[in-house]
Amino acid sequence: MTAAVGLAVLLAACGSAPTRVSGTANVAYAGSLELVMQRDLGPAFTHHTGYPYEGRGAGALGLAQEIRAAEITPNVFLSVGSGPVALLEPKFTSWAVEFASSPLVLAYYPHGPHASELAKIAAGKVPLTDLFQLLAEPGFRLGRTDPATDPQGQDFAMMFQLAELELGVPAAAVSADLAGGSSQIYPETALEAQLQAGQLDAASAFRSQAQQLHLPYVPLPPALDFGDPAMAAAYARASLRLSTGALVHGFPLVLEATTVGDHDHAAAVAFIQYLISSPGRQILAQDGYSTVPLKILGHSSAAPDQVRKLAG
Repeated sequence: MTAAVGLAVLLAACGSAPTRVSGTANVAYAGSLELVMQRDLGPAFTHHTGYPYEGRGAGALGLAQEIRAAEITPNVFLSVGSGPVALLEPKFTSWAVEFASSPLVLAYYPHGPHASELAKIAAGKVPLTDLFQLLAEPGFRLGRTDPATDPQGQDFAMMFQLAELELGVPAAAVSADLAGGSSQIYPETALEAQLQAGQLDAASAFRSQAQQLHLPYVPLPPALDFGDPAMAAAYARASLRLSTGALVHGFPLVLEATTVGDHDHAAAVAFIQYLISSPGRQILAQDGYSTVPLKILGHSSAAPDQVRKLAG
């Protein structure tokens, strides 16, 4: 069955068994998507199209490096931000489609020693600036992801710079908040599990992750949460020097999808079709993501016809 026919089956949602197809959607995705991919999107895709699904989650930058080195060979890549996709150009892809976003929040352990203070900040009962003083207290256990491999880790670190610019948070507090260095760093797919187990007081998270895992969280204003594509220029005022020596600037945390190479191309295209179709976007919205207008980035002519039609 072609990818186009697969999508027709998907949209019809007739409930009958899908036609048997060949090829597998082998998806490498940003680790923050693990729950929605494994629990919801992957199974729904297979149910509606008949294509088998396989998935692997990790920091998006790290996955892109593994693809470049031929250590993994997915046929679909789901990234947070454009940086990881850019690493695959032009050899592995020359296009991507934006389809959703999820702002940053600070999730916290509900039974921790600082939970009551964090709850007051989350409810707006005390100023948000108090959050940055609280994080700087000795013994506060903050977790975040590695900026060298994960876009979330990059923007979370730069969020403190924006807090200094937007809220007047003292530079000393900003430095103290991140002073834990490598002791604060966890793999993206393990960070929230550490928080749920009470090993951390608070951790960086996407709002979608916190909602999916039923974790309380402190929301951040749009000027700090990297969730609004229209605020790209404001986010870019923040910058971070990575351990590799590269300088990165703040960027919107928009989800992008692209095919990789030409392995099992029909299955790969069918997956992205499902992802950006109404049923796929409905699943994303239910799991806490903000859907954004579909936009093809890079060389739009390189995108499959089926994707261009859905993106308008």
